[in-house]
Amino acid sequence: MSAGRWAAGGGAVVVLVATGAWARWPGGTDVDADLWSRVRPAVEARLLEQARGTGVGEPGARWFCRAEAVDLDERGGLVRAGVSTLCVEYGVRAGSLEECSGAEVPQVMRLRREADGDYVVVSAETAPDGAGHAEWVTARFGHVTAAALDATMSSTALESAARSHFGLPADAPVGPC
Repeated sequence: MSAGRWAAGGGAVVVLVATGAWARWPGGTDVDADLWSRVRPAVEARLLEQARGTGVGEPGARWFCRAEAVDLDERGGLVRAGVSTLCVEYGVRAGSLEECSGAEVPQVMRLRREADGDYVVVSAETAPDGAGHAEWVTARFGHVTAAALDATMSSTALESAARSHFGLPADAPVGPC
């Protein structure tokens, strides 16, 4: 085999490996940070609305949610936000933070800009559980972006917000509900 073929084959492998690493790297997609900072409050408020009343936690338990933009597109006054979402219900017992319920779910939200400049969610699609999940994600995000959704979101920021909300010390342990 000639050296040229080896070089071409090696180059192809390098491109494939680099593409795979980019696709799996959190934040590997190019998201408009300014637009995301403007729509994120509406997205996370909608997540809290969706989560309310669905938990199994203790009386006084509360939901905490966050979203990470995977893809973001603005056209004709509408924003399509493909997001990875994490909502966790926390409660408190005997000075410990308890994780009662939670889920990480990819969603597609569409938002409209209101006259006051704020955004409002006009529709939200959630990936189904079980059969059909992978197909739904691939159909809405594509193969490369769907790979970025494989990474698990950290709940550290939610735990910190929950500790603060419940007046617990920053090092209060987290256990099951």
